[in-house]
Amino acid sequence: MADENVLKGGEFLIREISSEEVFIPEEFDEEQRMIAQTCDDFLDQEIYPNLDRIDAQEKGLMRALVQKSGELGLLGIAVPEEYGGFGQSYLTTMRANESIGAAYSFSVAYMAHTGIGTLPILYYGNEEQKQKYIPSLASGERCAAYCLTEPGAGSDANAGTTRAVLSPDGKNYILNGQKMWITNGGFADVLTVFAKIDNDRVLSAFIVERDWDGVVINPEEKKMGIKGSSTTQIFFNDVKVPVENLLGQRGEGFRIAINILHIGRIKLAATIIGGCKRATTQSVNYANERKQFGNPISSYGAIKFKLAEQVIKSYTVESAVYRATMDIQKQIERHLAAGMESGRAIALANQDFQVECAMLKVLGSESLNYIVDEAVQIFGGMGFSAEAPVDRAYRDSRINRIFEGTNEINRLWAGDNEIKQGLKGIYDLRGAMAHVMDGLDKLPEKPDYSGDYYKDYKCTVNRLKKATIMVIAGGLAKFDKGISTEQEIIFNITDMLMRIYAAESTIYRIEKVEKIQGAEAVKLNKDMLDVYLYDSCHAIAKFAHDSIYTFAEGAELEKMHKALHYYTAVKGINVKDARRRIADKLIAENKYWIR
Repeated sequence: MADENVLKGGEFLIREISSEEVFIPEEFDEEQRMIAQTCDDFLDQEIYPNLDRIDAQEKGLMRALVQKSGELGLLGIAVPEEYGGFGQSYLTTMRANESIGAAYSFSVAYMAHTGIGTLPILYYGNEEQKQKYIPSLASGERCAAYCLTEPGAGSDANAGTTRAVLSPDGKNYILNGQKMWITNGGFADVLTVFAKIDNDRVLSAFIVERDWDGVVINPEEKKMGIKGSSTTQIFFNDVKVPVENLLGQRGEGFRIAINILHIGRIKLAATIIGGCKRATTQSVNYANERKQFGNPISSYGAIKFKLAEQVIKSYTVESAVYRATMDIQKQIERHLAAGMESGRAIALANQDFQVECAMLKVLGSESLNYIVDEAVQIFGGMGFSAEAPVDRAYRDSRINRIFEGTNEINRLWAGDNEIKQGLKGIYDLRGAMAHVMDGLDKLPEKPDYSGDYYKDYKCTVNRLKKATIMVIAGGLAKFDKGISTEQEIIFNITDMLMRIYAAESTIYRIEKVEKIQGAEAVKLNKDMLDVYLYDSCHAIAKFAHDSIYTFAEGAELEKMHKALHYYTAVKGINVKDARRRIADKLIAENKYWIR
């Protein structure tokens, strides 16, 4: 039976749960670890020795590597057994994605194939379409791509001008248009193409084969990073698409596109974890080898700060991603128990948690950007050389803030939908706002601390939630539905939500690990949490103040200002020593050591 008490998407803002309800990475079972190890071994044997050849786009190489991964079963992890896959859980798929995420350009090709390339057909195709295409995609015999973006339609996907017109005999749609930034475009055999039928206002989706007449693939784009991934424009000139290749219903394309992007966002966050850990290991390897003034640079406080921050960001992102992953899996189980078809259940569950998916895409991509930037800095002049490994990591990381919707779009999506879902009653935002606003005059000057580590930190996070609810309530009072267009405020709300979700997820993880492994096992984990929550309280105070000064004044402003001092208060800690302890462990292990 599915868990009827599963947390709703976005509900974390107003509801506290227990650590027992949260999945943590330490709980992966033996089979999941073996699948991850298979991914790691594939990278060690096939990808890392060939990184320069991949980046040079040696003809046929990436296509061959994708096919090799298919022969090992890595393309079919999430594909049901009846279509040639292994039918593994959503959680297992995400763990595999984490491992592949350390593979630079290959991870882009892999994720595009297994995600946005394959999933539209798997989740929205009819039985005939799935039988025809999915087995060959799961095996790697054929490769897939996703054709949505156009020169005049990026973030506004529905503005696309690609058109499909039914032929006079009613047997084909005649497809005309142009798509750009198509990952795997240079070698993909099967394309999911979005176009408007006749004068429809919304998109439909079609399955198109590369070798059909009128499909024209442009030369490879020259890019800043992910140089080894294939990126092309594709033109469709009077392409005859059989009517049976309409994917889903007419006019369902926009919903398909958005739901696949929700899935892509959290999957990207999982792949980013792999990149974070690899770059952190490369950083400490070099810091331990490089000597300045007679000592390894890892012995200096300035470098220890950077190394510790790399660990903290990796750990908190990982904690948040797998918490959300299990919540989505529970939601999938609920939909399946209600009789929903598997593909639709997965797509809808990701839609249900669209706020978390968007937030984690932003949090993960910006954490990785920090980590690879500091990796270059730790390497110094060598970091700027193409001979050093962090050159590739730095360049390849940058696309993640643009992939799967820009971080600006995702910030707007997360904050705006958190508010809209609450106002629709998906969770009781109205009640929470009333409770917070009614209590602003009754707040004490400062919090009381019980001395119980987890209880005090959970209370701290709950106060941060109230600060966020206060900002939402104040913004709605001033702008009503127009708050959606106040993008700076929505950005602030999303940044507050991201910090809260990551901090709370980390609390639950550490508390659960301590119950399993004992207090000694989490001493450094607590250092990570101490630093992250301390920094988050100060960051959230700024986000909140920036917001209230835009919509409050006079006595109301003073009341909110005073409330924020209480809501964002945090215990003082010695962040220098905490970071040094974290860095010292990393330096001793000479690799990212957690899990």
